[in-house]
Amino acid sequence: MALLLQLHPDNPNPRNLKTIVDCLSGGGVIIYPTDTIYGLGCNILQPKAIERICRIKNVDPQKAQLSFVCYDLSDMSKYTKAISTPLYRMLKSYLPGPYTFILPASKEAPKILQTKRHTIGLRVPDNNIARSIVQELGHPILSASLPGEMVEEYTDPEIIADKFDKLVDIVVDGGIGGMIPSTVVDCTTDNYEVIREGAGEFVME
Repeated sequence: MALLLQLHPDNPNPRNLKTIVDCLSGGGVIIYPTDTIYGLGCNILQPKAIERICRIKNVDPQKAQLSFVCYDLSDMSKYTKAISTPLYRMLKSYLPGPYTFILPASKEAPKILQTKRHTIGLRVPDNNIARSIVQELGHPILSASLPGEMVEEYTDPEIIADKFDKLVDIVVDGGIGGMIPSTVVDCTTDNYEVIREGAGEFVME
């Protein structure tokens, strides 16, 4: 049975936050709000939990194109190869925000989350609940969309909790979510490329 836990968007309840973090530390899987849509999440250092999410989504971990949520840019920089000054400035201007940036992976990035090109997708959402969970956990959390096409139903945490009751451990209720995913930008070359148009507007300079 999935536990439905409410967290206030501005001041998350410390006790509920600790319950979520303990769950993630022990290899649990959650559904949580971001600045776009609700997503599946786990601790990126728990490979079995990542595999569990891939089973829920019915995808091969190597082909899943999973990304993860960092607390801020300095947290993000641990998992990528050296970021140039222009790229850093660009990331700083868009983050926190509804974007996923594809960057070359560093040795710190878990292998299971890397693509064949050794890249990873990184997010710093403009959502206090998601960032508070990451901050308390001390590690990034996975960011994966919910399976299927029931987008409107996926905005309501109570409906989500009913549907995923036996598949996840906790559904974090942070209020009604959005319906449009993040904008995905490939930053692995100097010519940044928008791979998916989403909630954030990205202007090529």
